[in-house]
Amino acid sequence: MSASDTIVALASGGGTSAVALIRLSGPQAESISDQASSGAASSAQERRATRAKIRDAAGRVIDDVLLTVFRGTRSFTGEPAVEIACHGGRLIVRRIIERLLECGARSAGPGEFTERAFLNGKLDLTQAEAVMDLISASSDLALRAAHEQLEGGIGRRTAALREDLIGLVAHLEAWIDFPEEDIDPDTGDLFRGRISAAQEGIAALLSTAEQGRVLREGVRTVICGRPNAGKSSLLNLFLGCERAIVSDEAGTTRDTIEEMVVLDGIPLRLVDTAGLRDEAGGVEREGMRRTLMEAERADLVLVVRDASLPPAESEIELPATGKARIVTVLNKADLNVDPAWGGNNGVKISCTSGEGFPDLRHAIGEALDLGEADWGEHAVAINTRHRDCLRRADASLAAADALLTTAQPPELAALELREALEALGEIAGKVDAEEVLGAIFSSFCIGK
Repeated sequence: MSASDTIVALASGGGTSAVALIRLSGPQAESISDQASSGAASSAQERRATRAKIRDAAGRVIDDVLLTVFRGTRSFTGEPAVEIACHGGRLIVRRIIERLLECGARSAGPGEFTERAFLNGKLDLTQAEAVMDLISASSDLALRAAHEQLEGGIGRRTAALREDLIGLVAHLEAWIDFPEEDIDPDTGDLFRGRISAAQEGIAALLSTAEQGRVLREGVRTVICGRPNAGKSSLLNLFLGCERAIVSDEAGTTRDTIEEMVVLDGIPLRLVDTAGLRDEAGGVEREGMRRTLMEAERADLVLVVRDASLPPAESEIELPATGKARIVTVLNKADLNVDPAWGGNNGVKISCTSGEGFPDLRHAIGEALDLGEADWGEHAVAINTRHRDCLRRADASLAAADALLTTAQPPELAALELREALEALGEIAGKVDAEEVLGAIFSSFCIGK
């Protein structure tokens, strides 16, 4: 692949639709479009939709379209581009793309438009990642977090941290390299305090990692219990449809069933599992093994118990679930609830009538502490790559602080600070050693 290529691809969703959008980007975007539209692109006013006809090599009309021409760097990719709004039939889209390929374009690779936007300085790396988060958002919270990241929320916060570190590195290296300039070393408690402030900023971003994972992957929610407790019925209640088979026969669910649902803005990845009982055998026992395995890696476990039976008859033994929150669901509340349950053993519901389901939703929200009020006005949630970069930066800052505390050569501390600076720069895709030199020469009167 080369940046000098002009690339083309369908920019709207696949399948048949009323309208489709084809994007052409690269130095020859306008001339290629001219070949396919009898010169309509070059005569079009920039950034204004212009009606045109796309024709094949023989001059036959493929479709009547709207062309929008972006000249110079005023496009999503930061290079000349043409967007073609055509009718959304699959054959029409394919024929137009084939015609543009004949005229000199090549097919774009996955993510290549966004990659060019990054390389041309239109987006930083966090914003480029946010494009896919925005497309795949499955809840209002995820959508809001993606918008915040696309608008540069994470990039701005990491850029502010980098600016502070550039100042620290510049100050320390200037003191090391230019002792005759009488620069205050400032390497005592005040300097270490600035390192500590940077670590606090990193810690604040790291604290959003779990929120980011939840937004992108959903809360892994395992529904488990004894046979006939109502696990599959609860899954169906969440989904509002008959997704799982419900039967009075024990062992109906032999394997896990997984579905995604959004509950009060929180995406839940629901996993219905096989019932747990002592006398199972064969295939059913394998299903139970998978149930226990799912419970071990869950974020939330909904333990469904039959409220019409005494507590001892619906008891199950779960493995150590680590970080998982557990909510007990007392199903069949529409039947005669056994008096032994008392008043505070779980959330009483009826999967048949829906009674108590709002209480269960509230209990799940409280257990997760991930409601909209807990996210603040502007959700910024880092992803796994951001987390790893931040952890490396934090480790380097801690090492620099330790070196300064024990009065080790300041060159070693400067090296660790540079490592932290590089790790932070990787988040937004900005790693530039010249920035430190620039800060030295602009902040201190060296060589006066």
